[in-house]
Amino acid sequence: MNDNHPIELKAPDIAPYKAGNTGFDYITRFDSGKPGPHVMITAVVHGNELCGAIALDWLFKHDVKPLRGALSLGFMNVAAYLSFDPANPTASRFIDEDFNRLWTAEVLDDPARQSAELTRARAVRPYIDTVDMLLDIHSMQRKQPAMMMAGPLAKGRQLAKAVGLPEIVVTDAGHAAGKRMRDYEGFADPASPKNALLMECGQHWEAASGPIAIHTALRFLLVNEMVDPDWAAAGLDGVELPVQRFVEVTGPVTIESDGFRFIQEFMGLEVIPKAGSIIAYDGDKPIKTPYDDCVLIMPSRRLNPGASAVRLGRYVDMG
Repeated sequence: MNDNHPIELKAPDIAPYKAGNTGFDYITRFDSGKPGPHVMITAVVHGNELCGAIALDWLFKHDVKPLRGALSLGFMNVAAYLSFDPANPTASRFIDEDFNRLWTAEVLDDPARQSAELTRARAVRPYIDTVDMLLDIHSMQRKQPAMMMAGPLAKGRQLAKAVGLPEIVVTDAGHAAGKRMRDYEGFADPASPKNALLMECGQHWEAASGPIAIHTALRFLLVNEMVDPDWAAAGLDGVELPVQRFVEVTGPVTIESDGFRFIQEFMGLEVIPKAGSIIAYDGDKPIKTPYDDCVLIMPSRRLNPGASAVRLGRYVDMG
């Protein structure tokens, strides 16, 4: 089963990057020897999302060097990524649980909770604690335009606007099921100078998601003044920055029953004109749009209780 999406990408071999140079498997640090931030780009938080690995592999092979501070490249849920099978590509999203729902001190410090993902998250947590600026690269279940998930704070929106890619920027607080890595500690604290973005590069296995991941990584590095513009220009040849549109999410629809179903197949970014329109049923409970011109963000195919079925938002003017 591949959800009817062809596998157009090849998962890069990341074995050469296992040793790294940080004491953390699959994390490599490049130090400039000059003052500056610690910038990190992460990939394969979900093991079946290949585009982030493609972007990091590209940066390694093109001999990325920071001009200031330090740059780290990290592969996160490696066990899940290494289990990727093109014949059953959805199965490798995670081993035991979603790596991107674990990022609070309460969860990470809870000895009663154990899983493959928690073991890895706990291992890399001290390193993530040192990061000032994070770009976490992901992809999506459905074929839809790329989206930058900027978090709920002004600093995230401002960073997304500076990066300039892609056209759609979503400001949201994440999922009821747990916190994402981009929302961990200082990244989600308005008083902290730390900042993070989560990039959704398109459908998991479509060919275009690889180049989109590379382009976004390069723009992120340029905005943080980490790389030479001439070096980055070759990887950005032909890329034009769009006029961005911002969607403010008011909340997720969190699934309550085993009987959740959409009234039709939504692909994402549909605008439902009228408030009160039924878009789904959770058991017998109708799920209605809360306002006019409601935008559906990333409707899920994983309709399990406790998970987000879809996020609801509206286009806003961010100035």
